[in-house]
Amino acid sequence: MEKLKVVVDSIGRQGEGNLAITLLPVQPHNLPAWQAGAHIDIYLPNQMTRQYSLTGNPTQQDQYVICVKKEQLSRGGSQYIHEHLRVGQYIEISPPRNLFPLKMAEEYLLVAAGIGITPILAMAEQLEAQKKTFELYYCVKTPLHLAFTSRWRQGFKFGKIHVLYSSLGESLRIEHPESLQQPLASKRLYLCGPESFMHEYQQYAMQLGWQADQIHLEAFHPPQLQPSSLDSAADAGFQIKLQRSGQIFHVPEQQSIASVLLEHQVSIPLSCEMGMCGACLTRVLAGEVDHRDSVQSENEKNASEQYIALCCSRAKSPVLELDL
Repeated sequence: MEKLKVVVDSIGRQGEGNLAITLLPVQPHNLPAWQAGAHIDIYLPNQMTRQYSLTGNPTQQDQYVICVKKEQLSRGGSQYIHEHLRVGQYIEISPPRNLFPLKMAEEYLLVAAGIGITPILAMAEQLEAQKKTFELYYCVKTPLHLAFTSRWRQGFKFGKIHVLYSSLGESLRIEHPESLQQPLASKRLYLCGPESFMHEYQQYAMQLGWQADQIHLEAFHPPQLQPSSLDSAADAGFQIKLQRSGQIFHVPEQQSIASVLLEHQVSIPLSCEMGMCGACLTRVLAGEVDHRDSVQSENEKNASEQYIALCCSRAKSPVLELDL
């Protein structure tokens, strides 16, 4: 996978527990263009690879900005960034990938909880530049947790911004936006934040009449599988057949498809290894998939043309034939 060398130009606090990091290219003009919803892989010096949404204004192409929350149960990525990353340090990143793009609509409702504001802010900036109407709801615990405060104070000409503080009893779980209750076909709803928050909001929106293809989500953690899924036959071993080479491999109960392929020197793109980034999505030619990723929509998971996240998903059928 292509890697770009960048330098950490600045690190600044953006609300309690969050750091905004500005990355500049080492060589002039070598940062690829990006659109709202895109993310990059960061290859950290501690040998970890993590994915972070690009934030800020996509029309500003001379730098990348990410905002990282220090997770209490950090697997090492956010902890390294908060405790060891320094201004002037050189790191490598991937070019941007976009699995959460803004799609055509007349109006947009943007909803963010906590650090989920990072891609949502970029969407607001892009819609503002395109002179498109939008409404943005941003939920945080307290005023101290608010990120990008100066941007909200500046305001938007084409967007209405609502900041809610749960410590003051303001919650989207209690008071739903009036615009949510007007599910016009010309609207789109974008959600980003904790999985439980987004799932609840998606279900409520669909009860109000929103269609599944009008609702777009991005999670910052892999989905939690239900016990019934974990105990299913799909957790038993199965076989994968590679269509191009004819090779057949057994995938045991405790091993992912990706790790089996890598063991047999089959080259595959791999990044987050949690079903969140879409790097390893591969076309399925035959067989039934047990989808466990958070990248694909329900429509995509039920489409006639199937793709599987090699890092986390499994098979419901004895054999999966892959376009590899």
